[in-house]
Amino acid sequence: MPDSAALAAGTPGVRSRRITLLDVLRLLSEVLAFASIAAWGFLAWAFPWNVVAGIGAPVLAILAWALFVSPKAVLPVHPFLRALVELAVFLTATIALWGLDLPWLGVGVGAFAVVIGVLHNLRAVG
Repeated sequence: MPDSAALAAGTPGVRSRRITLLDVLRLLSEVLAFASIAAWGFLAWAFPWNVVAGIGAPVLAILAWALFVSPKAVLPVHPFLRALVELAVFLTATIALWGLDLPWLGVGVGAFAVVIGVLHNLRAVG
């Protein structure tokens, strides 16, 4: 059975795209952001609310990402609004880590996410 890259290469109008290191780092920054928000939800609240915040906060962040930022966004928006939503998710993750008394980890995750996001958006534009 042929692999999907071979099928895409032989199908007119379908471009196969190679996964680069920047794509992997971009995915890692997204996962770090969502995990930071989930950790904040589970660790910063008392029992009944930690489940709600630990599940609800990352779900809201993932929903915003899927609606506006993802490559197959449900609602295509102006690149400025897309960048604003992206920064809001990463800022939320940074503030969440600060709320857990991990300010340097928050700064590190935020800086990593912003640098990778800028590089990724520059590649998409140029």
